[in-house]
Amino acid sequence: MKALYDVPAPAKLNLFLHVVGRRPDGMHLLQSAFMLIDWCDTLHFELRPGGAITREDLGAPLPRQDLVIAAAQALQRAGGVAAGVHIAIDKQVPSEAGLGGGSSDAASCLLALNRLWGLNLPLGRLAQIGLSLGADLPFFLHGRNAWVEGIGERLTPLALPPARFAVVKPAEGLATARIFADPLLKRDTEPAIISGFAANPSGSPNPYRFGRNDLQPVAQRLCAGVTQALEWLGSQGLQGRMTGSGSAVFAPLPSGQALRAAPAGWQARECGNLEVHPLIGWAPSDD
Repeated sequence: MKALYDVPAPAKLNLFLHVVGRRPDGMHLLQSAFMLIDWCDTLHFELRPGGAITREDLGAPLPRQDLVIAAAQALQRAGGVAAGVHIAIDKQVPSEAGLGGGSSDAASCLLALNRLWGLNLPLGRLAQIGLSLGADLPFFLHGRNAWVEGIGERLTPLALPPARFAVVKPAEGLATARIFADPLLKRDTEPAIISGFAANPSGSPNPYRFGRNDLQPVAQRLCAGVTQALEWLGSQGLQGRMTGSGSAVFAPLPSGQALRAAPAGWQARECGNLEVHPLIGWAPSDD
C-alpha cells in the first residue's frame, strides 16, 4: 500500500457540556454527549521514503505545526517508523468553532497512518497517543456517539435518534484556552447520569434538549458573534445552543424547514448526525 485517498474526518456537536469540577493539575472535568455529524474534512496520504512528514493545504490554510503533523510525528515515534508521508488536507470544518475539526483530522491521521505504515497498533494504543495530543481525540478514534466524562477519555457509547441540525459558525472564532481560563466560568455543575440524558426533566425523551453548555455564557461575553448566531437561529424559530467552546452554534432542524442563507462571513450548514465514524474498524480492537 502506497497511498490512502479521500479519508474523511467528521466534525462533532456537544449536545450539552457541563463542567463538574477540576483535577489537582487544573484540568477541567467535564460531562458531555458527543455526536458525529456529516460536515467533514478530507485527507489524502502518500507514502514517502526517508522519514519526512509534509503537509499540503487544499482548502483553508492551517498553522505550520498543526495537530495532524503532531499526530503523524507521535505515531512515527511510537511505532519506530522509518518511512515518511505527504498529507494533503481539504479543510472544510471551520477552526475555533467547537466542532472538533482539528482533533478529528488528527484522529483520522492516526487511523490512516496505522494502516499505511503497517503498524496494526490496537485501538487502545492509538487512543493513548491521541489523548496526549488533545482531549477530543479518543472520541473520534473510538468512532461512536458517546457520553463523555473526565477530560474526554471516559467514553460510553450512545444510541441517538436520526435528526437534522442547523450548524452556524459566525465570522469570529474562539480559542478554547480563553474560555477555560475565565474566572467567571461555572465549574461546579452537579454531575448528570445517562438515564437522565435519555429522559430530560420535562419527561420528554429528547436528548437534543438536555442540559446546557456551561461554556456558553463566557463565550457570549467574549465573542459577540455567538449571541448574534443564536439570535439568527431564533429568528427562524430555532432554539440554538453553542457547541464545545464555540463559536459555532447549532439547533435541531424540523423536517421540511430550510435554513436561510447566512450573513456574509458566516458558515452555515444543514447537517445530519452519523451513527458511527466512517473509519470505524480501521484499527485492530483491544478485545
